[in-house]
Formats: sequence, C-alpha cells, structure tokens
Amino acid sequence: MDTITIISPKIHDLGGFSVRRVLPQMQARRVGPFVFFDHLGPARFEPGQGMDVRPHPHIGLATVTYLFEGAIEHRDNLGNVQVIRAGDVNWMTAGRGIVHSERTPAAERAAGQSMHGIQTWVALPRDAEEVQPEFHHHAMATLPAWESNGVRLRLIAGDAFGYRSPVRTFSRLFHVAAEFAAGSTLVLPAEHAQRGVYATDAAIDVAGTAVPAQHMAVLSTGIDVEIRAAQPARVILCGGDALDGDRHLWWNFVSSSRERIEKAKADWAAMRYPPVPGETEFIPLPNV
Repeated sequence: MDTITIISPKIHDLGGFSVRRVLPQMQARRVGPFVFFDHLGPARFEPGQGMDVRPHPHIGLATVTYLFEGAIEHRDNLGNVQVIRAGDVNWMTAGRGIVHSERTPAAERAAGQSMHGIQTWVALPRDAEEVQPEFHHHAMATLPAWESNGVRLRLIAGDAFGYRSPVRTFSRLFHVAAEFAAGSTLVLPAEHAQRGVYATDAAIDVAGTAVPAQHMAVLSTGIDVEIRAAQPARVILCGGDALDGDRHLWWNFVSSSRERIEKAKADWAAMRYPPVPGETEFIPLPNV
C-alpha cells in the first residue's frame, strides 16, 4: 500500500475571497473525524472592505477556526459574540443545530487587514450528533506550544506529541499548527490511526514524497513519517480515530442519517431556527 496520497484542493469563493477546499475529495472523503478542510486566503482587504458570511445553520459537527493573520467576528444564535485573532481557536459545536455569522470586525474593516487561516469541520460521533450546541473560544496563550528541532508547534485541539489541548472534543483527534524553519525536520509518529499533513504556503517533503504548497498528504496507518522543509513553511497536521460509520454532507449539514439532513433542510427553509441577535440577513437554502 502506498504510504502517501496527495490531495489537490478545489477553489471556491467564500464571502468575497477565494478559499481552497482540501476535504472532502474523491481520494479522501475525510481524515479521522475531519470531514471538511478549507484554507482561507491569504487575502488582503482594503479599508472599507471585509468578509461577510451571513447567518447560516449547521448540524452534526463542530467547526474549528484557526487564523495565521487577521480577525473574524463570530456571532451565533446562542448569543455569543467573539472576535478571533491569529493563534486563537474558536470551537463551535453545532450538535442538534446552531446558526452563526462570520464577519470582519468593525475596526479591521475600517483600517483594512490581511486574512489567512484554516477552517475545518469535525464530524461528531453518532452518540453526540444531537448534543446541545455550544461555542468556546480559546486564547492563544492557553494552547500548548513548544519547539522541536527548529519547528515551532501549537496544539489547536486534541492530543499529540505528549501534549493535550484544553479544547473539548468528542472523539480522539489531533490538530496542530507547525512552523518549520528552513532545513528543519519533524517526525510525525503513528500515534493516531489517520493523519493528514497540509503544506500551507511552501512545498515540503513527507517521507520522501514531494508535497506542493497548498496540497495535503494523507498518510498510511501505522508508519512514522519524517516531514522536511527546505524553506520556511507553515504546516497543518490533523487526523485522529476513524469515524464510527459514514457521514452524509449536504451544504452546511453533516449527519449519519439522510433523514436528519432532510429535516435540517426543511427547518432552515421554514426559518425554524432561532435568529442570530442583531442580524437580519441570512443565506437561503441552496436550490441544489
């Protein structure tokens, strides 16, 4: 069996700027519980411009936002309002259903800002798909961070390399941001069943295989691999235990049940979700 599968992203538009959608793809529908992986930017917003993702619903998943640059203001129908900045983590558990918006904060919109980051969806286990929705913000200073052989690492969520993040998860996983100095190496151990390595902004070498910038290497189970960077590089490591069965994805909904997806569609079309306080706009249910 091949050790490495290279995943190429698809380009989409989100709130007025391009994003690279790495997961899901035909070659890899998911990596551990990660069923969706978006690379936002890098983009530059001039003064007066910004990102405006209008209120929209989610079920059956947790959304994870991690920024390299910029700021995003999160608002949800639970009443949470939180600005996330570079190095922080926003973890939103949708569970039975939540609605949120993501916009450029007023100060950054007035001044202009650069935007660059990663957003992922973590599918919840079957026994947690209908949990009460929650939102938690974790400041950068609360996350484990360390350096190893010229690589600076920060544990976004889960457990890895002997560290554990304070971010509450519903299954075993790992989500790590790594910054490689030129010529540095890191061994990614086979401590998790499924693993992905994303080359954010520079090409890297994974177990002797060249991984172009903005591509993901999906690794075989049970093999330690060495990651090498010839030049400075940001790398995202993610994965975990395999999901407990298949998941259906439609628009912003994830579920082990097609019927539950249909109910979520009907609920949003009928506007049965509580609104986000202070928001009047919303994204309509897609026609396809």
